[in-house]
Amino acid sequence: VEALYGVSVLSVNTIKYAGKSKARYTKAGLVRGRSNAFKKAIVTLKEGETIDFYSNI
Repeated sequence: VEALYGVSVLSVNTIKYAGKSKARYTKAGLVRGRSNAFKKAIVTLKEGETIDFYSNI
């Protein structure tokens, strides 16, 4: 993140989200499945620094 966006990173915290159970009622009956699990990273930057995600649009 520091090399890509040119900012100073203070800390990185990660969160693992479990997939949720999903169910759908169809003509064939109940169809069950799960959504995918995913991981999220929270990056804390140095005071006053921001990342402009919309500059390339």
